[in-house]
Amino acid sequence: MMKRQFPNLCKPITLGRTTFPNRMFSAPMGGTDITNDGCIGPKSTAFYELRAKGGAGAVTVSELMVDPNTDGSHGYHLDESILNSLAAAAYTADAIRRHGAIPSLELSHSGMYAGTYMTDKRKQKSMNQWGPSDTVRLDGVKVKALTKEMIDHIVASYGYAAALAKRAGFEMLMIHGGHGWLINQFLSPYFNKRTDEYGGSLENRTRFAIEVLKSVREAVGPFFPLEFRLSGSELFEGGYDLEEGCRIARQIEPYIDLLHVSAGTYQRGFGDTHPSMFKDHGCNVYLAEEIKKHVSVPVATIGALNSPEQMEEIIASGKADVVYMARALLADPNLPRKVTENREHEIVKCLRCFTCMAERAVTATRRCTVNPLIGREIEGDEVAPAPVKKKVLVAGGGPGGLYAAYTAARRGHHVILCEKEAEVGGILKGEQAFPFKREMYELAETYKVLAQKAGVEIRLNTEVTKEYAMKENADALIIAVGSVPLVPPIPGLKADHVVVVNNYYLEKDKIGDDVVVLGGGLAGCECAIHLGMNGKNVHLVEMRDELAVDANVRHRPLLLNEINKYVTVHTGYKGLEVSADGVYCQDKNGKKQFVPGTSVICALGQRSRTDVVAELQDAALFVRVIGDAAKVSTITNAVYWGYHGALDIDAGGV
Repeated sequence: MMKRQFPNLCKPITLGRTTFPNRMFSAPMGGTDITNDGCIGPKSTAFYELRAKGGAGAVTVSELMVDPNTDGSHGYHLDESILNSLAAAAYTADAIRRHGAIPSLELSHSGMYAGTYMTDKRKQKSMNQWGPSDTVRLDGVKVKALTKEMIDHIVASYGYAAALAKRAGFEMLMIHGGHGWLINQFLSPYFNKRTDEYGGSLENRTRFAIEVLKSVREAVGPFFPLEFRLSGSELFEGGYDLEEGCRIARQIEPYIDLLHVSAGTYQRGFGDTHPSMFKDHGCNVYLAEEIKKHVSVPVATIGALNSPEQMEEIIASGKADVVYMARALLADPNLPRKVTENREHEIVKCLRCFTCMAERAVTATRRCTVNPLIGREIEGDEVAPAPVKKKVLVAGGGPGGLYAAYTAARRGHHVILCEKEAEVGGILKGEQAFPFKREMYELAETYKVLAQKAGVEIRLNTEVTKEYAMKENADALIIAVGSVPLVPPIPGLKADHVVVVNNYYLEKDKIGDDVVVLGGGLAGCECAIHLGMNGKNVHLVEMRDELAVDANVRHRPLLLNEINKYVTVHTGYKGLEVSADGVYCQDKNGKKQFVPGTSVICALGQRSRTDVVAELQDAALFVRVIGDAAKVSTITNAVYWGYHGALDIDAGGV
């Protein structure tokens, strides 16, 4: 018998009469191509299927809006009157089930936040918003109270959608009762001010949820697994707390097979529901742990979980019976399979950078910084052997170069990766100094493990010059030489008490208690936060009016919140001269200002190593420039371009 390193994670669990192969479930994540009438597009089907291929015990498709009449969100719909609606759902359930995972579908209603997911925000603003009570949202939009007749219609809509979901092949349903959506709005004393049988007492506030669950149960039968997603605590003043969450759970328990405990509420707790890199992994597990003491049904937990050791302990110690992951299974869809096969050292960890969620908000697609397949799974997720094996030289061992080498080796090419320094990682090496970015630093080591397992030869302390490349005489050259810090000719900027942010991890001892960070982009802001967390007195100087304009739309608000805690900010300040005890600046009115600090961090950006690129441009027949060497950008682009650069090596024919 094989010995599992994580036996509790790998143990099957039976809910209703359905047995799930393990305790690692894929959490609800919205798809990438929802049709105008709410059908699951083929890209979305492939998106969900990848989680099933990776070994998740269940894969949850999200979100199906049960009543478009009162909830116009651009989510999935399931309606026999919509051409392709049932078929698209059936294809998706089948794509999940055929890999051994149990397909689940999340049923939702946005209530007073209808239209949240709509790409046309003008249409969202023109919609009627319906909730438990008459109110005005924080953004000024009026909300009308649902009538009893409308409530009855919505309850019936849950049952109608549930019956169709079962017919389509879904084998579990998750009723979304958390995160500020409609059911949560009824549960919450903050939102629910009704004086009829749906408001006031706990029994009344849970009535709508129970009616929904009864409607769904009648539609799917007695042994079909039903899961209820509950915010264990709303985590804001006026909402319900954990003690009340336990009481709500007791009310809901008789009608469900699995209680899924999440956290927070929409518009007030994004960073609670989706813990950022500034929070501990598993920071919400305490909610499930406490609620589990008050119910007898199995309990699931969620919240920035990606460590097999931590998840195993959660199950083994009885804090929860199931662990859910979302972002972690974008970063590495094969995480569950790697756990069951004792390959945990090969897991590519989520960086909690929010690229995935920001991309959905900005372009209505998905991307993942560390996984180039995400959002593009329909293009294929298998790396096919190359018809002709070639010699490939990769110049640079940053994330893009490593992923390119890994991909080329998987195709069967003979791959040599050269890194001019003593360890791989490139610009990521600097992240080891910041505990909240530990996964970013570890990414290079994981990619290195994968590359070497695939057969890549890694040569450290080896710079690829034109002469070196000609001597190796490779068929293909991938140039991933990265970028160098921008250090403009500001007087004093090269003094001993000035540290370039990339080198901070090597020169931490030079930094005193009073620090000026020169440059308020993403790198400067994160360094300033780290220094502030460590008790330093930090001044942040930025020439523009806004900080971290290069941060994505999901990460930036959470980053700025940390800045407000730890850092004194000076925007509109241009650095003029660095002295021994601070930095002289010019404000936007042209006045000279002095910012005190006996240590200075230079975080004024990067520039591509265009000189190296130019030298190597003709060093092989096939040459591809990727990452910062091509354009100072993101890890996301470096990895994506590296992956496709490697696939393109023999794309022109043999």
